[in-house]
Amino acid sequence: MTDDSLRATPPVAERPRTATLEETLALLESTLEATHDAILVVNLDRRIVRYNLKFLQMFRLTAEQLEAGGVDVLIAAITEQLEDPDALLTNSRQLWIDPSREVVDLLRFKDGRLYHRLVAPHRVHGRVVGRVASYSDITESVTTQQALEEQRAVLEKAQEVAHIGSWVAELAGSGRLTWSQEAYRIFGVERGAFLGTSAQFLSFVHPDDREFIRRAGAAALAGQQPLDVEHRVIRQDGELRWVHERADIVCDPHGTPLRLVGTVQDVTDRRLLEQQLRQSQKLEAIGRLAGGIAHDLNNALTAIAGYTELALGAIADDHQARADVHEIRRAAERAESVTRQLLAFSRKQLLEPRAFSLGDVVVGLGRLLEHLLGANIAVKTPASGPLPDVYGDPGQIEQAIINLAVNARDAMPDGGRLTLALAAVDLDETFARAHRPLAAGRYVELSVIDTGEGMDANTQAHVFEPFFTTKEVGKGTGLGLATVYGTVRQSGGHIFVESELGRGTTFRLYFPAAGTTHVSTPPPGTRSSTNARSTVLVVEDEPAVRNLVVTALGHEGYRVLHAASGEEAIAIAEADQGNIDLLLTDAKMPGINGIELANRLVAKRPGLPVVVMSGFTPENLTLKGNPIPLLPKPFTSRELRQKVAEILGHA
Repeated sequence: MTDDSLRATPPVAERPRTATLEETLALLESTLEATHDAILVVNLDRRIVRYNLKFLQMFRLTAEQLEAGGVDVLIAAITEQLEDPDALLTNSRQLWIDPSREVVDLLRFKDGRLYHRLVAPHRVHGRVVGRVASYSDITESVTTQQALEEQRAVLEKAQEVAHIGSWVAELAGSGRLTWSQEAYRIFGVERGAFLGTSAQFLSFVHPDDREFIRRAGAAALAGQQPLDVEHRVIRQDGELRWVHERADIVCDPHGTPLRLVGTVQDVTDRRLLEQQLRQSQKLEAIGRLAGGIAHDLNNALTAIAGYTELALGAIADDHQARADVHEIRRAAERAESVTRQLLAFSRKQLLEPRAFSLGDVVVGLGRLLEHLLGANIAVKTPASGPLPDVYGDPGQIEQAIINLAVNARDAMPDGGRLTLALAAVDLDETFARAHRPLAAGRYVELSVIDTGEGMDANTQAHVFEPFFTTKEVGKGTGLGLATVYGTVRQSGGHIFVESELGRGTTFRLYFPAAGTTHVSTPPPGTRSSTNARSTVLVVEDEPAVRNLVVTALGHEGYRVLHAASGEEAIAIAEADQGNIDLLLTDAKMPGINGIELANRLVAKRPGLPVVVMSGFTPENLTLKGNPIPLLPKPFTSRELRQKVAEILGHA
């Protein structure tokens, strides 16, 4: 081996030097002072052996106070600052009784500080020679935790009030799903019954909506559209509810989706109110359509009935066509009944309203219903008691109750029980909002309850629509409940249905309590005339009706002026210098309607009698505050002649 090779050999690493005792103690002292905890060491003679600066700071002591007083003075100084000094004293006594005992507790100070204390035996060669106590100031962390808990409680309460829950779905493959407390309430799930997985959440979704939810979630993750859906859920108690869910995606800095953070709100009540509003609007629209159809049909039926009567008057009793004309008349009468039902539904039927006792009407129907419904249906009616009067046409409301009873009978083919219950109720805003368009106030409630087959939700949604029926062909027109609906609404009342298949049906009718007794104003004095050639101004926009009236009155010897509109009638009245003894006008016409026409002509011809022709009760059917006589459509030529003769004093 050469000298060069010796020089190239690396030197052997030096063995590390063992620290001296002084260096070790210095290191321990530095560590003791650097810790964030307060440290106190005492021996078995209850003398303080060691402490660090943090201890003096945390307990607000000086070194002189601590070294002069010893352990007993220290304990006394600390207990004065604590909320519960007895606990510290008890634990301290136990420590000296059992030197090997370890204690972990909390020190709560009167000024709000909170220290975590650990007292452990100090052993040397396995023998206990003293105690080492460490104190951690956890005031800030506990305060922060308390603030977080308070904030969480406020958020939970806010969610409960708003019925909005929150959830977080992890997207890293775990499938974990966490819910807020309100989400558990919305889904009707106990915490122990929910595994916290997206798969189990889907089990609560209505089976028909699950695929829709999967597609919506996938579209949201793909960034195609935000998650904003409404769907059905089936709670653990079996109740079906609607919920609205919205969510945003939380991504990492690289844009990778990490989780979905969303809200869930129970919107069942809102959807029910929307459904009620849509149904109400639908019925209003159908009512307007039905009223228009009935108006036009009444005009046609008036012409058919009138000309039929004229024809019968001109045909000999033994004429072969007489029987055919009679059949035409009977067919017109059957059609008239349909128009009456349509007008009832559209709330334009002719009424004779007054204040009356609904209780008396219901009690009076008891015997009739027993005979009408048959022996296999028990009828229970309330005893007549003190109830506020209601305002309406008693006869029409009585017919509405009979229609409900007949409908109940058909729902109980094997027999059952029909109960009519009455009550005076004060309905508040909460109830009114859930039963629109009903307004809060005092009502008389009539409940018509049967034990029949009941109805599903779809049937209930259409039950008041005209021509809707669940009966076989030929066993119902579908106008019975539509007529009830129209009668109740025209009387200022409201009707609602509650039903369940196999559990019977309840119709609840609410009539506003009459604040004052309504007294009908008697018709104004009529103008009598002995002139057989009285002049009648006939105003009717429907040619067939106008021609019928002109013909029928002409046959009676009246002088007839006729117009197809209000504007034409005004021109005729201004051009005719003779007397006009009667204005006979249709109520509903394009341009100037019959009521407006009557007011204009009476202003120029004071005392001019007026008769209005209409298939329904027109609004504001008054002239200078007095009711205008009404000739209901459809009418026959005989009824026309009688009404004109009555007004002119020829009857």
